[in-house]
Amino acid sequence: MTAPLSDTSLPDTDDSAAAELATLAAEIARHNTLYHTNDAPEISDAAYDALTRRNAAIERAFPHLIRTDSPSVKVGAAPAAHLAKVPHARAMMSLDNAFSDEEVVEFVARVRRYLKLPESEQVALTAEPKIDGLSCSLRYEGGILVQALTRGDGQVGEDVTANVRTIGDIPQTLPDGAPDVFEVRGEVYMAKADFADLNARLLAEAEDTGKDARQFANPRNAAAGSLRQKDAAVTESRPLRFLAHGWGEASAVPGETQAEMVAAIRGWHIPVADGFARVETAEAALDVYRAIEAARADLPFDIDGVVYKVDRLDWQARLGAVAKAPRWAIAHKFPAERAETTLNDIEIQVGRTGKLTPVAKLEPVTVGGVVVRNATLHNADEIARLGVRPGDRVRLQRAGDVIPQIVENLTPEREAPDWIFPDHCPRCGSEAVAADGEVDVRCTGGLICPAQRLERLKHFVSRAALDIGSLGEERLNLFLDLGWIAEPADIFRLGTHRDELLTMKGWKETSVDSLRAAIEAKRAPDAARLLFGLGIRHVGAISARDLLKRYVTLSGVRLLAEEIIALRDATPMALGESDQKHGNRLDKAIADHIGVENIGAAVGHALADFFHEPHNQTVWDDLLAEVTPPDFIVETRDSPVKGKTVVFTGSLETLSRDEAKAQAESLGARVSGSVSAKTDLVVAGPGAGSKEKKAKDLGIEVIDEAGWTAIVSAAR
Repeated sequence: MTAPLSDTSLPDTDDSAAAELATLAAEIARHNTLYHTNDAPEISDAAYDALTRRNAAIERAFPHLIRTDSPSVKVGAAPAAHLAKVPHARAMMSLDNAFSDEEVVEFVARVRRYLKLPESEQVALTAEPKIDGLSCSLRYEGGILVQALTRGDGQVGEDVTANVRTIGDIPQTLPDGAPDVFEVRGEVYMAKADFADLNARLLAEAEDTGKDARQFANPRNAAAGSLRQKDAAVTESRPLRFLAHGWGEASAVPGETQAEMVAAIRGWHIPVADGFARVETAEAALDVYRAIEAARADLPFDIDGVVYKVDRLDWQARLGAVAKAPRWAIAHKFPAERAETTLNDIEIQVGRTGKLTPVAKLEPVTVGGVVVRNATLHNADEIARLGVRPGDRVRLQRAGDVIPQIVENLTPEREAPDWIFPDHCPRCGSEAVAADGEVDVRCTGGLICPAQRLERLKHFVSRAALDIGSLGEERLNLFLDLGWIAEPADIFRLGTHRDELLTMKGWKETSVDSLRAAIEAKRAPDAARLLFGLGIRHVGAISARDLLKRYVTLSGVRLLAEEIIALRDATPMALGESDQKHGNRLDKAIADHIGVENIGAAVGHALADFFHEPHNQTVWDDLLAEVTPPDFIVETRDSPVKGKTVVFTGSLETLSRDEAKAQAESLGARVSGSVSAKTDLVVAGPGAGSKEKKAKDLGIEVIDEAGWTAIVSAAR
């Protein structure tokens, strides 16, 4: 982190804020993949929540720096490779979190403000335990279960239909009277007692066969691993259960409130948590929270909080959602669990971008039923803040089913030297440095560093990038050791080594030709995936797409980078100008030049830095000599404002500003806060003032709120 998690201070410059947001985006994305895709998390729920809260705090303070790959707009991670990928009819979103009573009260107040409700109007809520399982959507058509999907990345899930049919809690049919199409959404989980029995059985089977015991760390991992099996017979042998908490696509909605809908689902013989309740006030919701928290240890399943939802469905529809979470629901998380142990050692891991991450090697300790051996120490600042050294006694914190963070050093002052963060990469010996304004230390070796070379190539062929599934880590390592690959373009020349491969153990014509076919199939890759796959700092999957929506081709992106290089050279420091003011002025000029919403100066600088390096230019040219990505064109829903820039000004009387912005974005429009020559439409309410006048002076179309409502209605 750029700042330790316990530090409540915010960055004081745009540069430092952008740098920390970039670090947070990469770190949170990695943990999302570990948790959602690999079922192998490395940090605790509390540590993850701290990362996302830090990200949200900086975004609130620096809204103009919000990244397109921000964790606040992403859900989950990509689906696993061995399961079929199926788009959700309606996105499966995650929930925003609350960690205090005050945040719950503010959630209700925020709902009231958004809907412009008078103080006399009650905001009824539902409250229910937040099950710690694997999210699943059950699709019924004509009353018959036809498909089951995991959440995946929220847009695309994994098809686990055959496996779900083996879960006894889930009915194969719905009673007469159920809607023709209805998606029940909930959590697949494993009860605590069933989890203990399963691990005992796996241990006994291992002893009988003489093999190593394969046991699960906790019920959540057991449920996820059991549901996502290739063989449904394995899933059937595992004691999985299901609890419903909502719905997705529905041809009809048999209720006007959340409580009525849950009652209907329960009436179809689908299990719902016994703790579900409807309350009239935030105070009553908090009473339910405290009651569930008190009973937590005695519940048959693991939970990590309580979920509140606005009861009225018409209000839910008006509230809508932000990028990854509905505005009408929030998860109130439980406090973290803690334990003490000894820090045996600190090891350094080198990541794909060269980042040196310290990992605490711990004396194994059980925290909430999970044996913990490792924890991330984030960076040098976190080590300094804690003052930890090998041999120290430390306190760990855990809120869920994952590895915790170290929150306190319990060792009294002793005569031992501080642990010194390395200034050279442990993998290649290159100098390791922190860039200006950053805390993270990175290896400068680039592709000469074995850790980075492998990780960069793994990233290039990963599912989110070029998706060459036949090139796993083992094969990449082999080809690296043989000297056949060093850079992305080399992958497309592996076919020249066909005869050599056939002489090697484990390779036959079928496997060699299969690999060659998988690589050849990517000769015309998606341009955004290719750009993301190059691993340019700050250019995530979403920012790559957004750049190409505007610049269409990779040549256009390179030209943009060259223009930014020229802009930086042509923007010298003015007489008497401070470094900070010059940096802010340059950053604004770069962001304006890019002209893409949510793409800021950090991305611009990263592109410029990448193309300023001759070696990277060579890598780029070499790769584009091997592949021919087509122009990047995105199809969006037709509407009168699709692709246009809209400005809302003045007072809106029938909807809030946030609701109006959400409507515009849903119709494919870009919402701006200021009127300029690039503005296409201004929606002016009473008191519009100077913005309306400027729009008229520029000849921009101006409509009132009723006109905007007509546009929205016509597009439905």
